[in-house]
Amino acid sequence: MKTNFILLSLSCVTFCCCNQAGKHASFERLLQDQTSFDTLINGKQNHLYTLRNTEMAVQITNYGGRIVSLIVPDKHGAPTDIVWGFEKIEDYLKAEDVYAGPLVGRYGNRIALGKFSLNESDYQLSINNAPNHLHGGNEGFWDKMWDGKLLKNKNGEDSLVLSYFSPHGEDGYPGNVMTQVAYTLKRDNKLQIDYTATTDQPTPYNPTTHPYFNLHGTTSKSINSHYLQINASHYTPTDSVLIPTGEIASVEGTPADFRTPHRIGERINADKNNIIKYGGGGYDINFVLNKSDTEVSYAATLSEPENGIAMDILTDQPGLQFYSGGCMNGTDVGKRGELHRKYSGLALETQHFPDSPNHPNFPNTILKPGETYRHTVIFRFYVTKDSLQQH
Repeated sequence: MKTNFILLSLSCVTFCCCNQAGKHASFERLLQDQTSFDTLINGKQNHLYTLRNTEMAVQITNYGGRIVSLIVPDKHGAPTDIVWGFEKIEDYLKAEDVYAGPLVGRYGNRIALGKFSLNESDYQLSINNAPNHLHGGNEGFWDKMWDGKLLKNKNGEDSLVLSYFSPHGEDGYPGNVMTQVAYTLKRDNKLQIDYTATTDQPTPYNPTTHPYFNLHGTTSKSINSHYLQINASHYTPTDSVLIPTGEIASVEGTPADFRTPHRIGERINADKNNIIKYGGGGYDINFVLNKSDTEVSYAATLSEPENGIAMDILTDQPGLQFYSGGCMNGTDVGKRGELHRKYSGLALETQHFPDSPNHPNFPNTILKPGETYRHTVIFRFYVTKDSLQQH
């Protein structure tokens, strides 16, 4: 009897170890090959950095600060890569969609006609989203080589610090700006991104990060099945080229009302207010988060009932841009040979409001000498059987 018990115990240990080893092997297969990113770009060395904890991994390249892979467990413990991207750096360099995963700035989102006035001077930025300036323009952060440093923080957590010096006049912006972005993979399955920046002249400044999420782990399944909740009672209506009118409008009675969880595709063809028709047949809306301070607080939850993967977003920023991928056209071929089709990925960008330099009633986005810009966003991952749980 005792011998049988020992044998049974050994069998359990062997099964558990094999099961864990199997999960680990599956996890490793989802990681991209670092050698596929090792190359010179504009005379600087490009790398692929990998941050890990016991449950998750994130891979980031210093070309534009792109999040290449973000691997989390589903409700069965199966590792799942939930961001869209490419398997080698050459594919990023030739992609039609340049906003797959990068840092964007100096100014994330749009500035009308690429124009703004500051201290009685007029400025003209590049026009890369006619007739407007988008995500820093032709010389934005997304196309820059950042300096990277991989380290462990005081808690023993993996962290990557990226730095970039943006010279006065880059893409038409005034001032020399030094930006530092720290990515930290926390032990409790949070990816925290902290931005800091300084300038020697007043300048508009509104960076954000732009990963395309698909919680299915494959772009062959639409994000329209995901449930989304946003802690926002208002949004900023736009004209036909997605420039805010200046109004702060209620989401009440509109397809933009995500104060309780809704399936993303649920109201995409029922827009009586015409507020989502300009996003390529989907959402491309800035939400005014329900907050009155600059503390990090809850902004949104994204979840997928099929595999139980859920993600909370917390931030100190006043806005959240939700883009549901309506303009994706299937041209780019990404990881695992999958196409980037319409609604195959979504972006949730913590930010200040679009075109703020031209709207005095919007929160201020002018960074001044002597100030330090700060911006924190936390992506918190977990699994749940109840995707409709309200926060």
